[in-house]
Amino acid sequence: MEILNIEIVNPKAKILLMNLAEMDLIHIKPKSALSEMLAKLRRNEAEVPSLEEITEEVETVRQARYAKKNQNNH
Repeated sequence: MEILNIEIVNPKAKILLMNLAEMDLIHIKPKSALSEMLAKLRRNEAEVPSLEEITEEVETVRQARYAKKNQNNH
């Protein structure tokens, strides 16, 4: 399987892509708001963390908050 990033210049091309998807020749995955925001931010920065690094940091913060919340409840 090959993954391509396609920029649609003519709206008629989107119709063709939708037709290909209906025939199960391609799969179309919409971009998430997070990935769009990260792409926009990455254009402006030399060293930007990867999505995995961001996810890891979020999980670390969540664990710390959860631990703190549990300490306050005991």
